[in-house]
Amino acid sequence: MNAEYSAHHLQVLEGLEAVRKRPGMYIGSNGSPGLMHCLWEIIDNSVDEAVAGNGTRIDIILHGDGSVEVHDRGRGIPVDVEPRTGLTGVEVVYTKLHAGGKFGGGSYAASGGLHGVGASVVNALSERLDVEVDRGGKTYAMSFHRGEPGIFKDSGEKRPDAPFTPFEDNSELRVIGKAPRGVTGTRVRYWADRQIFTKDAAFQLAELETRARQTAFLVPGLEIVVKDERAGVAIDSSADGEEIATGPIETSYLYEGGISEFVEYLAIDPPVTDTWRIQGEGTFKETVPVLQADGHMISTEVERVCGVDIALRWGTGYDTRVRSFVNIISTPKGGTHQQGFEQELLKVLRTQVEQNARRLKVGNDKLEKDDVLAGLTAVLTVNVPEPQFEGQTKEILGTPAVRAIVAQVIRKDLGQRFSSTKRDDKNQASQLLDKIVSEMKARVSARAHKETQRRKNALESSTLPTKLVDCRTNEVERSELFIVEGDSALGTAKNARNSEFQALLPIRGKILNVQKASVGDMLSNAECASIIQVIGAGSGRTFDISAARYGKIILMSDADVDGAHIRTLLLTLFFRYMRPLIEDGRVFAAVPPLHRVIVMNPGSKPNETIYTYSEQEMHALLTKLRKAGKRWHEPIQRYKGLGEMDAEQLANTTMDRSGRLLRRVRMEDAEAAGRVFELLMGNEVAPRREFIIDSSDRLSRESIDA
Repeated sequence: MNAEYSAHHLQVLEGLEAVRKRPGMYIGSNGSPGLMHCLWEIIDNSVDEAVAGNGTRIDIILHGDGSVEVHDRGRGIPVDVEPRTGLTGVEVVYTKLHAGGKFGGGSYAASGGLHGVGASVVNALSERLDVEVDRGGKTYAMSFHRGEPGIFKDSGEKRPDAPFTPFEDNSELRVIGKAPRGVTGTRVRYWADRQIFTKDAAFQLAELETRARQTAFLVPGLEIVVKDERAGVAIDSSADGEEIATGPIETSYLYEGGISEFVEYLAIDPPVTDTWRIQGEGTFKETVPVLQADGHMISTEVERVCGVDIALRWGTGYDTRVRSFVNIISTPKGGTHQQGFEQELLKVLRTQVEQNARRLKVGNDKLEKDDVLAGLTAVLTVNVPEPQFEGQTKEILGTPAVRAIVAQVIRKDLGQRFSSTKRDDKNQASQLLDKIVSEMKARVSARAHKETQRRKNALESSTLPTKLVDCRTNEVERSELFIVEGDSALGTAKNARNSEFQALLPIRGKILNVQKASVGDMLSNAECASIIQVIGAGSGRTFDISAARYGKIILMSDADVDGAHIRTLLLTLFFRYMRPLIEDGRVFAAVPPLHRVIVMNPGSKPNETIYTYSEQEMHALLTKLRKAGKRWHEPIQRYKGLGEMDAEQLANTTMDRSGRLLRRVRMEDAEAAGRVFELLMGNEVAPRREFIIDSSDRLSRESIDA
C-alpha cells in the first residue's frame, strides 16, 4: 500500500460526474428502490405544477422498451436563456445541480422539489433522456446522453443505443412543431442507465399505482393516469390454465374528497368516530441565505407560513395507520410534524380522560401514546416553504418550528370539538374516550398477566386450560400446537400424535366472530381466551411473538363446509389479535384427505391404500387404475370428518411429518387482507350480500358438499 498522499491524489468531480460516481447519495440505492426514486423526482416536478394551480392531469407511461414517460399540462419548463449561465431553462434544469425554480424565487409557494437536483440527477443516471416542452405555441425538444446534451440519429423508434452526437460549441433547443394555442406542458421520457442500475432493477407497477393513488388523494381534482405497456403474462382460467399475453394496463386516479377520502380508503375497521378534519396555520421566523439582485447571498430573517391539514378517525381495531406528508412528499419516517401531532394528541386526550375520570373509572392509571393511537387512521399534511429534510430522499422533516404549529392547531380544534354542545359531537367524544380507556385497561391487565404468567417448565403450577394436551419438549422451534375441532377428533388425535413435540387444544364448535365483537367480548369468550392463553404471547398491541410457546400453530378441522367456516373464524382471530404469527409464517392449515381408495392386488399381495384430497384427484386416480386393469373396493370411503379416521390413518395422512400436507397461511398485503376480512366477517351486511351475488357465477354446484 502506497503511503504517499499529496494533492495530486485528490479528485474533483464536476457537474454530474459526482452523481454517476456516488448515485446512492442522491437516490438511496442502485436497485429497484433507486430506480423508483428517479421516477418520483420527475413525477413530483409535475405534481408541484398541479399544486401551484397549473394543469389537472398527469400521464405516466411504462413503455415496453424499458423507458418511462411523464406528461403534464403545467406551464412548461422555461425555454428562454438564463442570463448567468447563457443556457436555456431546459438545459439548466437538466444539467446543473442545485438549479431550478424552487429556491424562493416566487414561482412556487411550497413544493416537494427543494434541492434543485431531481431532474438533473435523473438525467445523469439515464442512458438517454428526451424532454419536450409545449410553450408559446411551439414544441421545443432536447435530448441527453448520460447527462450530456446532443442529438440522437433515430431511424424509426427512439432507442437509447442510437448514434449520438454531442454539441461541441453551443447547445441547441430545437423547435420540432407547433403546439395548439393555450396548450402548455412538459413531456419527459428516459431510459435508465444499466451501467448504473443493477440487472434486476425494474419499475414496480404496484408501487407506482400506490403512489399515484396517494397523490390523487392529496391533490383533489388532479387526475393521474398510469399506463403499463410492458408485455405481461397471465393465466387464462377458461382455457385449461394456458398462459396468455396481456395487453396494456391503464388505470386512472381522480378524487375530489381530498385527505378525508384518503382516510376512508385507508381505514378497514368499523368507525368509532366520523372522519374529523382539522385545518389551520401558523407563522414562524427563520434565518436563511437569500439571493440578492447582485448575485450575493445574505443571511436574512424571513417569516414563514405553515399550513396544516389533518383528517383522522378512530375505529374499533387496534392497528394505527398514520400517513404524513410535507408539500405532497411522503415522510414515512415522520419528523417534527408527526412528533407534534402525536404529542399533542396524547396531551389533549389525557386532559379529557382526567376531566371524566369518575365516569370512566380510570383510577391512577395514565394514558400512553399507544392507547391513543390504537385504531387511529390519520393523514397529516403540512405545507411549508423551503422545509428542511434529512437527506435528498426526504423521508424525515427536520424544520423545528413545525412541531409547535401542528400542536397548536390540534389543541385548538380538538378542544372545541370536546367542548361542543352538539349531540353528535358529544356522543362521538364519549365513545372515543371509552375506547381509549378500554385500550389502556387492556394494556394494564395484559402487563399484569404477562408478569404473573408461568412458562412451560412450571406447567404443574400453571393456570393453562385443563383441556390442553401438551407436549414434552421445551424447544419452541420443534413444537407444534394442533387446534382440533371437537372432542371426538381429539380422542383420535391423542393416539395419532407424537407426544414429544405435538400438543393438542380442542375447541367446541364455532368460536366467536371477533371481526364483529369488541375486545372485551373476545377476552371473555372461553374458546378465544383459551387459544390466546395457550399460545402465551398475549394479544393485540401487547402481542410478543418471542414469547409464543409453539413453533407452528396448525388448524385441524373437518374437510367440509363447517370445517372451513371454523378455520375462517380461527384465522380471523389470528389475523386481528395475533397477526405477527401469520406474518412470520407460523400458522398452518392441516389438509386431511377426502377419500380412501383401497386397491385390490391379485393373489397374496396385500391391498394398497391410497388417499386423495379432492374430487378431481380421486377421478384421475380411478382413471389411472382403470387403464392399468386394477380393481378397488366399492364403495370408496368419503371422510366427512376427522373423527371417522382411526389413529393410524390420521397420523399417516394429517399429523406425521413424513407424510402430511400443510398449507401455510400467508399475508402478502395486510391492507388488502384487512379489507377482505372486514367484507366477509364484519358488521356490514349489504357489501357482503353484493359480493355473494356478484360472485355467484364463479360457484360450481358440483363443488358444494350437500
